[in-house]
Amino acid sequence: MPVHDWTRVDAGIFHHFHTTWIALMAARLNEELPSDYYALAEQRAMGLGPDILTLGREPTATGNGSAGGSKPGPRSDGGVRLAESPPKIRFALSRPGGYKQRRIAVRRTENDRIVAAIEIVSPGNKASRNQFSAFVAKAAEFVSAGIHLVVIDLLPPTPRDPEGIHQAIWGAETEPVVSPSAPQLLTVASYVAGPEERAYVELLAVGDPLPASPLFLEPDFYAPLPLEETYMAAFRGIPRHLSAILTAPVDGGGAGNGA
Repeated sequence: MPVHDWTRVDAGIFHHFHTTWIALMAARLNEELPSDYYALAEQRAMGLGPDILTLGREPTATGNGSAGGSKPGPRSDGGVRLAESPPKIRFALSRPGGYKQRRIAVRRTENDRIVAAIEIVSPGNKASRNQFSAFVAKAAEFVSAGIHLVVIDLLPPTPRDPEGIHQAIWGAETEPVVSPSAPQLLTVASYVAGPEERAYVELLAVGDPLPASPLFLEPDFYAPLPLEETYMAAFRGIPRHLSAILTAPVDGGGAGNGA
């Protein structure tokens, strides 16, 4: 299913879709993540509220990991090693990071740690300068705290992010990511925390399919995000008269962005 033009309906309709998509994505991740990771929707971390948190149980025995926090070895229960299969994303960026291991202090239980967060940008995040600045600061705080992050922005740029949400998060001083085939700069970006911060960025336009983006669980280990499948399922929950607006042909008789 291609991405729809969510400016055709009011923010409350996108919020309904957004909420459904979050729940479906968290449920699907819990079916597909390796057994020592799990996802929770609408949790709080570091005083901030991402849409989805991915948590990992600390290794307690040899096998996939060992006591003392050593990196897990090759897995048979899900996930992909970066060296074995890099994500098929058009733009891959890196820079020295401000990662500090001691800042990973938020835990659900004694042995659980937050490893990743997923944010779906809402109209409210772009509604004012203060709200947008708070969202960007939250994204940067997660990465600087060693928490990998995925940001999904299916809304067109505003005066606050004229070059897209990734450029606002990554920093105005860096070279912008440009794609002539995606003039609306809708964005799916996966950020890797660590001594070297990395970003895997895909730019989209209305009508494009969602990419197979990575959710990093460790700097060299990721799980494919079920974006397309869960987007389609969430869209089926939109009332019919509203989904008809979203899938109607564009003015001038061109092709629409329907299912």
